[in-house]
Amino acid sequence: MMLGELVKLRPLEPSEADALWRWRNDPEVMRWMEDGYTEPLAVARKRLAERPGNSYGDVLYGIEVLADAKLIGLVRLRDTEPETGCSWLDVYLGEKEYWGRGYATDALRAMCRYGFEKMRLHKISLHVVTENHAAHHIYRKIGFVEEGRLRQVFRRDGRWFDQFTMGLLEGELR
Repeated sequence: MMLGELVKLRPLEPSEADALWRWRNDPEVMRWMEDGYTEPLAVARKRLAERPGNSYGDVLYGIEVLADAKLIGLVRLRDTEPETGCSWLDVYLGEKEYWGRGYATDALRAMCRYGFEKMRLHKISLHVVTENHAAHHIYRKIGFVEEGRLRQVFRRDGRWFDQFTMGLLEGELR
């Protein structure tokens, strides 16, 4: 478990599949994320119940608010390579009433700190749709820098959007 100032990051429980399924089926939550194909709630419950435990290559945590113990989102370090010390970061807040209040920033700082201090990572990378201004702002605020632009790789509402590739090196976390 990792603590921030506003949140703690902790393993997910199988009983929390309903919240994850609800978030993945909310168009506003999924606006700038790959949402894949819809699945029945029973499949989502089974997938979470059968998910292997966290490992160096794939660490998934729920974001829980310290003040009220409410699960509000997810954060994940995935595709981690021990040979290079590099990992990819995914994050989202599913509970919209917590948006814009510092919870995502706090969760990202806690997860990146965990990645650099406990996992001994050298670099954490991510992709963000260029139109996702709120997420882009948070990433830059904690130290991520733009390293490239992938042209027209994200489709939403019949339009193609670019994505930034961003990276954070060990020692750059703010």
